[in-house]
Amino acid sequence: MPTDNSKRNAQTASPRPTAPAAPLVVAIAFRGLSVFEAGIAAEVFGAERPELPAPLYRFAVAQVEPGLLRTSGGLRLRADAGLDLLSQARWIVVPGWRDVHERPPQRLLDALVAAHARGSQLLSICSGAFVLAAAGLLDGRPATTHWRYVDAFRARYPQVRLDPDALYVDDGDIVTSAGSAAGIDASLHVVRKDYGTDIANLVARAMVSSPHRSGGQAQYIPAPVPSRSQAGLAQVLDWARKRLDRPLSIPQLAEQAAMSERTFLRRFIEEVGMTPKAWLIQQRVFAAQRMLEASASPMDDIASACGFGSPEAFRLAFRKTSGVAPSVYRERFRIGLT
Repeated sequence: MPTDNSKRNAQTASPRPTAPAAPLVVAIAFRGLSVFEAGIAAEVFGAERPELPAPLYRFAVAQVEPGLLRTSGGLRLRADAGLDLLSQARWIVVPGWRDVHERPPQRLLDALVAAHARGSQLLSICSGAFVLAAAGLLDGRPATTHWRYVDAFRARYPQVRLDPDALYVDDGDIVTSAGSAAGIDASLHVVRKDYGTDIANLVARAMVSSPHRSGGQAQYIPAPVPSRSQAGLAQVLDWARKRLDRPLSIPQLAEQAAMSERTFLRRFIEEVGMTPKAWLIQQRVFAAQRMLEASASPMDDIASACGFGSPEAFRLAFRKTSGVAPSVYRERFRIGLT
């Protein structure tokens, strides 16, 4: 019979539970690949973050064609593996396709469909939406792409609900983004979905990038890249952000901007991409997200501190903007990296 000492030794020798591996993000590489768009994925998901206690993601690249791939910038690269790597991915990043008039290889489309069916989530940058649409993955779903390709996309894929004005569109397990730089916004949005606002902001700061150019964690980000600088309204926007706990009206904002209400409203929509009311709700939800992540304050206190008239109004606005209830958001993102 085993002795007490042998029992203790057996217990001591038992393996300790290990932390789950960071989710794998796989970017697709092919001939004619945009180095900039591939670099966005590598920077957001693959760069080391010494300021964090653990890696956010593991990052790899899967190439479509064999051998050295000549990129759009004349570089040649060889990726980590072939399309079999997609079966292990939590997120798959599809950079802009090399020619919107060229149908992607069927093996790529089949691999994406199979990975998505297994639970992989998809992120396209720029004309990468053409690849997802060619695979049938966007049928009946909202999406966006670069404004230059809107007519071609609609003609070829009328079954997709294209939003040409969106900076990016989040439809849950598929995120599509507009022109190349919008891939940064969409990639940071993915980090925000997975780890919360503070971590996404940290990554953005490390990249010396704006953490969120427009919109929130909504399914749709309705504002295009502003056609004019927001510098003209920067002072009044900062003024309002410091007073989110108070009622704020268009007359008050217009007075701070030294404009008539009519001129202020027109300028605000032109420069910010949404109405002042929508922007205030968005900013209040952002503030509530930070409080939910960083504090144990009761929901009613958070609602009041962020300027919502009632807990019910807070929950409704939060769910509409973030896609989940405040309690669910807190449970998810207060976990952090543990």
